[in-house]
Amino acid sequence: MTPGRRSSTFTRLLRHGFTDPSAAERLLDGPELTTVRDDPVLLEALGATADPDLALHGLVRLLEAQPTPTAHRELLDTLIAAKPLRDRLLGILGASTALADHLTRHPTDWHALVTYEPHDLHPGVTEFERGLAEATDPVSLRVAYRRCLLSIAARDVCGTTDVAETAGELADLATATLRTALALAEQAAPEDAAACRLAVIAMGKCGGHELNYVSDVDVIFVAEPAEGTPEPQALRSATKLASHLMRICSETTVEGSIWPVDANLRPEGRNGPLVRTLSSHAAYYQRWAKTWEFQALLKARPVAGDPALGQAYLDALHPLVWQAAERDNFVPDVQKMRRRVVENIPAAEVDRELKLGPGGLRDVEFAVQLLQLVHGRTDPALRSGTTLDALRALAAGGYVGREDAARLDEAYRFLRSMEHRIQLYRLRRTHLVPEAEADLRRIGRSLGLRTDPVAGLTREWKRHSTVVRRLHEKLFYRPLLDAVAQLAPGEARLSAEAARERLIALGYADPAAALRHLEALASGVTRKAAIQRTLLPVLLGWFADSADPDAGLLNFRKVSDALGKTPWYLRLLRDEGAAAENLARVLSAGRLAPDLLMRAPEAVALLGDGDGGGLAPRRRAALEQEILAAVGRAENAAQGVTAARGVRRRELFRTAAADIVGSYGTETSPAEADQGALVDRVGAAVSDLTKATLAGTLRAVVREGWGDTLPTRFAVIGMGRFGGHELGYGSDADVLFVHEPREGVAEQEASAAANRVVAEMRRLLQLPSADPPLLIDADLRPEGKSGPLVRTLKSYEAYYRRWSLVWESQALLRAEPVAGDPDLGRRFVELIDPLRYPAKGLTEDAVREIRRLKARMESERLPRGADPKLHTKLGPGGLSDVEWTVQLLQLRHAHHEPGLRTTRTREALAAARAAGLLSAEDAEILDEAWVLASRVRNAVMLVRGRAGDTFPTEPRELAAVGRYLGYGAGHAGDMLDAYRRTTRRARTVVDELFYGD
Repeated sequence: MTPGRRSSTFTRLLRHGFTDPSAAERLLDGPELTTVRDDPVLLEALGATADPDLALHGLVRLLEAQPTPTAHRELLDTLIAAKPLRDRLLGILGASTALADHLTRHPTDWHALVTYEPHDLHPGVTEFERGLAEATDPVSLRVAYRRCLLSIAARDVCGTTDVAETAGELADLATATLRTALALAEQAAPEDAAACRLAVIAMGKCGGHELNYVSDVDVIFVAEPAEGTPEPQALRSATKLASHLMRICSETTVEGSIWPVDANLRPEGRNGPLVRTLSSHAAYYQRWAKTWEFQALLKARPVAGDPALGQAYLDALHPLVWQAAERDNFVPDVQKMRRRVVENIPAAEVDRELKLGPGGLRDVEFAVQLLQLVHGRTDPALRSGTTLDALRALAAGGYVGREDAARLDEAYRFLRSMEHRIQLYRLRRTHLVPEAEADLRRIGRSLGLRTDPVAGLTREWKRHSTVVRRLHEKLFYRPLLDAVAQLAPGEARLSAEAARERLIALGYADPAAALRHLEALASGVTRKAAIQRTLLPVLLGWFADSADPDAGLLNFRKVSDALGKTPWYLRLLRDEGAAAENLARVLSAGRLAPDLLMRAPEAVALLGDGDGGGLAPRRRAALEQEILAAVGRAENAAQGVTAARGVRRRELFRTAAADIVGSYGTETSPAEADQGALVDRVGAAVSDLTKATLAGTLRAVVREGWGDTLPTRFAVIGMGRFGGHELGYGSDADVLFVHEPREGVAEQEASAAANRVVAEMRRLLQLPSADPPLLIDADLRPEGKSGPLVRTLKSYEAYYRRWSLVWESQALLRAEPVAGDPDLGRRFVELIDPLRYPAKGLTEDAVREIRRLKARMESERLPRGADPKLHTKLGPGGLSDVEWTVQLLQLRHAHHEPGLRTTRTREALAAARAAGLLSAEDAEILDEAWVLASRVRNAVMLVRGRAGDTFPTEPRELAAVGRYLGYGAGHAGDMLDAYRRTTRRARTVVDELFYGD
């Protein structure tokens, strides 16, 4: 062969899509293709395949496998003369190495591709049963199955059938295969066959008539005794038949396997009996079945065995499917199951997961099934088990927008086509998009992307995946807006009853009010209404994920009404990635955060990603600087304190919003796993904010009454949870006031000035206003309520030296200067350190006194009727138990263990563990209980808008507390059980450490 000739052939092969022209040229020059190597028809047909190199290699192998020269010549002649065979055979060889291997092992099976009669275009179960009829054992069944599969794949790769028709044919072939396998099992055990009536119910994709090339075939078995056979014997016989059927299809033989038959969707899954009677199935679904099991039944279809029994199964159970949406927490259960599927995908695979990943096939299927279950109760037209048929019916009925349905239909077809091509290559069960360029090129070309197959495939895949990801949840919510908005001509509207059904399924208690809110927000032709129509479908989903969707939507309407004319508000929600979701979480999590926001709605800006400051807590120095600057600009003390309280309200909102978002998690970041970190952040933020507010108030009062200098040095000492940096949202500020007259100032004048300052601070911080009050509690002072409100440092020294009781030493463990004169605060700390960290520890009498006080407090202060085991402060294992135990360790050992000299409970607990004063296990148990009780108190305040030490009794409020603590809908009981369990363990440790010898 001349070099010029070779170069010309090489170029032609490249032009026809060969990636290895040299190897292809050698095969064309080989003995198998010598007579046709120059035939342009062959080269053209090879170039039209998904992988010309693969197709040519498979053709040569098939020709080599022909049993006789006559058979070899017949194949070549037919290939060149008959275009239908040429397209089908080469199309298969270029798309599937597995089917090429089958043809090589069974070289005459290519004849199955020759016929091209009209009835061959769309065979059904009957035609496939005929194709499997000669099978007499599992091996011959596999050969016949592959032969039938050849014809399905040929029509698929040639475009004779679309992806939905191909999936339907694969389901029909599976039906015929199950019937043949059951017949083989019955032939092997005629006594068992005679003892029972057995029906095979297809589930999943087989039941939905939308099967893949390689997939588990999900089934459920139902049986009844034959006449005269006892039920136990009949069930044993049916179980043997069912097990044999599964082995026939699933076991690997010299011809490989067909597919696994999976019966794990049956009642009780793998733990339940393989076969049940119809009454046993019905009893299980009526009493025990979970939401997902009704969702699975949506696709149930009798396919083999006794047809009357199969139909009876459907008649008995299908009505239950359409009652599933009436179950409590139906929508959250379904959505949670979808999220769990995504979470279980290995991180390295999630971006290549075609079926289960975000924007994958399962998103479409879940969305469609959810809508079917909600609306199929009243509309039988929606009850198809086939995804695309159901999607069409939903669009026709107005349950889904037509445009959304069309885009999802297109995306689903593309993704299923990709899935088919990936599986067809080796006939292996996989949903991962391959990474090798050759694989991507073959898949792209098989889908008609010829110019740049790899880039084109990636681009189209991502485009369709993005469509699905964006639409699959909106699909449920957008028609609710259409029900109250102006629609395009010809567009079907969700009826008022259907909208009501959908809102109830989402957890709305007052669907009529919800529709009114939607109408107020989204109707009209203004730009504002248009943006709301874009935002609301997503927001409705986030509201539905909370314990009180009604409150979320109502609060959103209030905020929107207040900020409706502000140009940045809707733009922020539309354009800032996190703002809309953060707002939805905050508005539906309880009363406190929305109440704070409604008093100054512009604080919405804090929820964005941009320049609003975000949700990170601000440092004390920055807060104090802002408040003192505002006080400096104010005309009088009242104005200054009003400004300080305004900053406090805004920062309380920031803290609450960050806490809610961290506890709930968002679509882009999971909930904070470290519960202690959440408590610490809230405690530090609220404590710093309270210190800054007191500093600003003190400055305002002093400036108005005395100018720059008060006649006495003055300091505020934080006590209790305030001094411990552990304030919650509803905590008072426990303080002591100390002063010291300046040089030359009479003590009486100094005392009067100090008392005036305290009275004015308390008054201004509690004045009725739009901002929450800050209550100052000085009851921990010497002599309690009977003692003077303010003392000099010398007076404190004299009192503590002469009269101090052990409880006061204990209270002083939390004392820390928080505002006023720093030097005076430091000297107060020096004064009290010997009291709270006694050099000789505690006497036995002092320990007994502390224990007596603790017992009296538990019995006297616990509210009447309260469940002690659920009281976060005084209940067993609650805050008081843990704190008193830690404080007893501090009083005994802090003089010798510097790490214990801290006002913070968790820090002291960690130091005690490090010092060997308690075991690591006991420290962890106490820490867990303290964190949980603190979280519950914060949750109660966030949910109810007022402080409380016990769990709410109202179901929605209790559910909202659970949601904040990480418990899904319907799991409030689990939350209470977990709380009792955690605090019970803590009380055991407290009994040993606090009350033990």
